[in-house]
Amino acid sequence: MQVEVVKATIEQKPLLANLLELYAYDFTEFCDFDIGDNGFYGYESLPLYWTEVTRFPYVIYVDTKIAGFVLVQKGSPISDDTTVWDIAEFFVMKKYKRHGVGTAAALKIWEQFKGPWQVRVLVSNPIACSFWLRAIKNFTLVVPSKTEATIKEEDWIIYTFESK
Repeated sequence: MQVEVVKATIEQKPLLANLLELYAYDFTEFCDFDIGDNGFYGYESLPLYWTEVTRFPYVIYVDTKIAGFVLVQKGSPISDDTTVWDIAEFFVMKKYKRHGVGTAAALKIWEQFKGPWQVRVLVSNPIACSFWLRAIKNFTLVVPSKTEATIKEEDWIIYTFESK
């Protein structure tokens, strides 16, 4: 299984919008947000990934097949730290979960963006909590710093580490 993480072009914006719908649907298991009147969840920040220099959209491929996406941004919305890298959104399609695809994609992103990182995950999503801790330990070879925060009535775990 060959995992590639490729920067999304503006022509792929509709692809990312579609993948974000799948992601949002999966995420309703952990968050209380509703579908819009038009039948879409929507992601109003998506256009910013092609207009702001601090945002980077990626498509994850497995053996040339679309498998998910990663949205990276400079600056953390949780800590307001403008110097850290942040995975704004991360999605691997169910078909590719539990096969190392997510870990491989995360490692490729961290290798590309050097410096301090914060990875935030909802406490209500224990599978993601375990995944991110395991992936970061795999990358750094140490247990990352962990803090907890409550933002907008949601409990978060924030892992902090360095990509060198």
